[in-house]
Amino acid sequence: MTEYWVVGGEYADTRFTTLVPGRALERYGPFASYRDARAEWQKRAWATVDDCQVRYTIVEGEAASPKT
Repeated sequence: MTEYWVVGGEYADTRFTTLVPGRALERYGPFASYRDARAEWQKRAWATVDDCQVRYTIVEGEAASPKT
């Protein structure tokens, strides 16, 4: 079964390659459908719409899951 995750957070700049020092990558999910993940992404994206250094994306698969 395919899983979807919403990942992202606050980055050091608008190249979105390095998180702000001291911040961890945020992960939300897993979601059973892309539609559910997109709803969570929209919630996060709109909550931070005024912060140009915050970005979230939807990724597919177990690779996005946090290591336990």
